[in-house]
Order: sequence, then C-alpha cells, then structure tokens
Amino acid sequence: MIVAIVGRPNVGKSTLFNRLTQTRRAIVDKESGTTRDRHYGKVEWCGHEFSLIDTGGWVVNSEDVFEEEINKQVQIAVEEADIVLFVVDIMNGLTDLDDSVAHVMRQTKKPVIVVANKADNYESHALSAEFYRLGLGDPFCVSAINGSYTGDLLDQIVSLFSGKKTEEAEEELPKIAIVGRPNVGKSSLINAFIGEERFIVTDIAGTTRDSIYTKYNKFGLNFYLVDTAGIRKKGKVDENLEYYSVIRSIRAIEGSDVCILMLDATKGIESQDLNIFSLIQKNRKGLVVCVNKWDLIEDKSPQVIKSYTTAIRERLAPFTDFPLFFISALTKQRILKVLEACKEVYDNRKRRVPTARLNETMLPIIEKTPPPAWKGKYIKIKYVTQLTDTYIPGFVFFCNLPQWIKEPYKRFLENKIRENWDFKGTPINIIIREK
Repeated sequence: MIVAIVGRPNVGKSTLFNRLTQTRRAIVDKESGTTRDRHYGKVEWCGHEFSLIDTGGWVVNSEDVFEEEINKQVQIAVEEADIVLFVVDIMNGLTDLDDSVAHVMRQTKKPVIVVANKADNYESHALSAEFYRLGLGDPFCVSAINGSYTGDLLDQIVSLFSGKKTEEAEEELPKIAIVGRPNVGKSSLINAFIGEERFIVTDIAGTTRDSIYTKYNKFGLNFYLVDTAGIRKKGKVDENLEYYSVIRSIRAIEGSDVCILMLDATKGIESQDLNIFSLIQKNRKGLVVCVNKWDLIEDKSPQVIKSYTTAIRERLAPFTDFPLFFISALTKQRILKVLEACKEVYDNRKRRVPTARLNETMLPIIEKTPPPAWKGKYIKIKYVTQLTDTYIPGFVFFCNLPQWIKEPYKRFLENKIRENWDFKGTPINIIIREK
C-alpha cells in the first residue's frame, strides 16, 4: 500500500513524514519550498507495513521557478497512492491554497484523510471545525512535531487497508548512491534509469535537496538507487538548507554499498571531484565513475577517450581499478552498462578466494619480489589467507617482522591480488600480522 502526504507549503508535511517513518530523511526548514521531489519511506504499524510519499508544497501563481515541476510531482504522487493524507495548518486556518489542493483531492476517487497539523495542545482541536468546509470528511487533529495523536492517525490509515496484512519486509537490497558536484546530471541519470520523470531536473545548481531512495527492478537487476544533492566546497555552502543537503549526501555515501561518481565531460575532473572521491574511499565503498554529458563533446575519437581515461585514472591514483564509462543521461547512452557494472562491483565486494589458491599464486610472487630488508633483517612472508565476514575483501599476510612492511609494498601486494582475481571497483584491505 502507498500513502501520499500532500498540502500547501509549510504545513508540516516533511515533519509528519519523519515522525511516521521514524527517520530524519526529509529536510525540515521554515523556508517554503524546502521539499521538491517525491520522497519515499517505510512505515510499520500493528503488523502492517506501507510506503509513505512526502511531496513538495502545492503552489499556484508564485515566483518559485520550481512551481510547475513541484505540482507535477504532487499529482504523480496522488496517482501512485492508495490513500492520501491532505495536511492543513490548524493555527493558520483555511487558505486559498488549501482550497486549491482540496479541489484536486475531490477529483480523486481515493480515500483522503484531512490531517489538521500543529494541534500541539488539546484546546487547539476546536479550531479544526472550519476544515469541514473542504468537503473531505472529518479533520484529524495531530501534532507532527511532538507526535500527539499520530498513533490514532496510523490506526485510521491501516483501517482503510481492507484488513489486508502487508507483505513481508523486503529483502536487504544493495544501495547504489549517485554522487557528484551540483549540476552534473545525477537526477537526470536516475530518471533515465527508471524511465520516468521522478526527480525534478533544472539548470539551477542545488535543485535536489534530499537524498531520495528509489527501488530499481529491471533487466534482472534489483537494488535501491539513491539520488543525492550536489556536494560543493564548504566555503561555498552559505545557507542552512544546502548545509543539510550536503550532510544528507554524505550520509547517503556512508549508507550505500556502491557509489556512482559522476563527472562533467565539459569541465573535466576538478578538485571537488577529488574531495568526493576521497569521501568514498574513506568510507570504503565500491566505485563506478561516469563521465556524463558526453553528447556535448564534439571530438569522440579513441585518442580523446584515451586521454580522458588516462587523466582521470592519474588524478584518482593510487586506486585505479574501477569501471569508467562515458555516458549521456539525456540520450541514455551506455547507461545500462553502468548498472551492470554496479552489480559486478557489489558482487566483487563479496568475492572469496580459497586459501590454497591464494598461497599457490601469491607466495611465488612474494619470493620473486620480497619486501625490502630493514637494517640487515630480512622479512619473510610465509602464509596468506582471506578474512571471512568482512565489509570489504581483507587479506592477511603472516610474516616474521610485520612492523617493517611499509605502504608501497602493501600496494604492491594489492596490485598483484587485483591482477589475479577480479576485485574491480572495490577497495581491498591488506593486513600484515606476525606469524
């Protein structure tokens, strides 16, 4: 079952979304128009589970450049939903915009619950009487900020499920986060993947604010795609909303399994791209690099592609073993290959190499190129094994003097493992221990 939250700006839709989903996924701010895209979450109540959609505030004849797109997203959410929560503000009373939203609600044949929000005390409940004018039934008084009567609201929602028990909780699916600087085409790429205009796309930097999860289940691929806000340099983040958007993006990286790092073909790789890459590296996430807007490049000769590839891999060194694609989210060029590569990188993170094969391959290589001696003492690596149940592949090398093996030799060992087994896109952990 799907439940959509709709209403004019600043009535507390995102606060209610966070309250019912018991998360802080939706950004809440006093500024109108904070939420723009549809935002999905899961709610569990009394053995039932349903999807909840947060939407942007419905506006008409405003100066907001996103007005038309936000209203389109609201209408799509209402079409998708089985039940609609129409949120109004009990303290401000009925407004012309509420009437405008109510007109849309009366045209839908779906159950609509009028939620009179900001009823922070019992005395304010009497103020809800004027919402009967909307012609949508009894208003339901709640306070999203302190949780008052939200349990009763959930009871009312699940009572409309016709006694159906919700399906079992979904399996844990891989999470693919699409990250990059503002305006590199992250939302356009997800729209291209899923084949619909789910996310608002404009030329204005900072259009996406929340990190939004979308389930993708096509062509035998099944995972969550996470659209994130563009990450700018700290010095350029000058408003609260953008600050929280960047924090959400960083959390999305932390919570993902594989990150698609998007670069702009018209601008090349910049310092902020390196900062985002280092964030992915520090969190030990799988990596796929996409150079978007390739349709805008006139010269697409093999020499140009080779020079682009060399420049990117050199800037991201020493980690160079990752898939790299030149794509266009606008023309959908090579986008399916990106998803297939994400699946491969996710599988590589779980790859297990038998201990016998590891020793057969690695020990002769180590014997041929041993670690450098330290103050006349020779370092001998006798045995290697892969750790089990680790977040990323981890290999332990046992030797007599582990403290004298330095980073360059660890990188040598990692490169040799990558040459012999497919760990493309995933970090590897090299551990040296005393035998």
